[in-house]
Amino acid sequence: MAELTPKEIVEELDKYIIGQEKAKKAVAIALRSRYRRNLLDEEFRNEVKPKNILMIGPTGVGKTEIARRLAKLVDAPFIKAEATKFTEVGYVGRDVDSLIRDLVEEAIRIIKNKKIEQVYDKGKILADEKIVELLIPSRRRKGSNINPLNIIFGNTEEKEGSECKSDNEEDNNIQIRRNEVRKKLRNGELDDKIIEIEVEESPNSSIGFFSGLGMEELNINMNDVFGDLVPKKTKKRKVTIKEARKIIGSQEAQKLIDMDEVIDSGIKSAQENGIIFIDEIDKIAGKGYDSGPDVSREGVQRDILPIIEGSTVVTKYGPVKTDHILFIAAGAFHVSKVSDLIPELQGRFPIRVELESLTEKNFEEILTAPKNALTKQYELLFKTEGIDLSFTDGALKEIARVAFISNEQFENIGARRLYTVLEKLLEDISFDAPDIKEKKIVIDKRYVKEKLINEIQEKDVSKYIL
Repeated sequence: MAELTPKEIVEELDKYIIGQEKAKKAVAIALRSRYRRNLLDEEFRNEVKPKNILMIGPTGVGKTEIARRLAKLVDAPFIKAEATKFTEVGYVGRDVDSLIRDLVEEAIRIIKNKKIEQVYDKGKILADEKIVELLIPSRRRKGSNINPLNIIFGNTEEKEGSECKSDNEEDNNIQIRRNEVRKKLRNGELDDKIIEIEVEESPNSSIGFFSGLGMEELNINMNDVFGDLVPKKTKKRKVTIKEARKIIGSQEAQKLIDMDEVIDSGIKSAQENGIIFIDEIDKIAGKGYDSGPDVSREGVQRDILPIIEGSTVVTKYGPVKTDHILFIAAGAFHVSKVSDLIPELQGRFPIRVELESLTEKNFEEILTAPKNALTKQYELLFKTEGIDLSFTDGALKEIARVAFISNEQFENIGARRLYTVLEKLLEDISFDAPDIKEKKIVIDKRYVKEKLINEIQEKDVSKYIL
């Protein structure tokens, strides 16, 4: 985070998202403010609150993608949730505290994966040794049935000497064979050989418990409660040695990491770097009625309020403070207005950004400019069939025009319209791809018009384009 200035953050977002400069600028400032806060003395650091953002704009213009790419950029724990999924405390449904529990789970997963990567090489070495032992097992120790009287009178020395000699020879032979197997294992000569290994089963037995407000969705595993008192279940699997090395290597790597340290780091990461994206917040904006569904809507807003404001949520890993988690809320606000949210909640989102509807030019750029552009995706997909697919500039302009007009004529679903337009356009080629003899296909403006121009005028276009 320290190396990224607001301009650099915007440049990184430009690689994946077209337009929406105001929104990019807002999230870049919010992210840089976090870095600045971390440089302050502890006394003032705790006083600085995150600059929460409210994005206002229609569907498919990039609200979610901006937040998701921002989190990936700084490797921060990120979760997305729809505000409509939550219910007021006392009603059946998810409570808002589950946002924090999910964020902590994600943070711990990220930290755990990093730790496993650091020790994975050691895990692979241990895995190889286990496989070698499976292929060339140690000799079985012979039971000792020696008469005590023989020990007293010293009649066992000659026999023991000969047995020790033969045992040493056997041990040496085993060691030589194991060295040969290790060499073959490293060279990949045994990758296709089938062996039987024991794999730990993931625990699925869980319990819930009651907190002061209601049933917690903690689902604590019995192994978390009783630790080593409950033996871990294992099952036998027959796999190739190549796959066995991955499975056992992962298991051994997990044994090498300190889970207490992972959990502590995960909680800290969630508290200091976590980003929570709340979509469809406009759907819980009430009109101030005294009865009906709006009562529950306002209840959800009041439940979300303390979490955004800063409170402590109890999770199965321990208490988590929400004071410095960055919240990004988004909504279309077609029916309701921002002013329909309760005033206290409005005040918790100091940065407000209105995202613009996509133009025909934006559609054209979306098709080619981003790193993960749709046309690039389709070209790579068809390459798996040996087909060299390409689009002319005229074709791209025509696809953009059809998508834009479709949004104007029907429901405006933003950039998602391009997915359905391209699927319709390439439907026949996708179906016949394995049997096509002509391996070089160029999509031009004429082809696009033949496939799509009538679809814009037809009333029944919805069956093809959402």
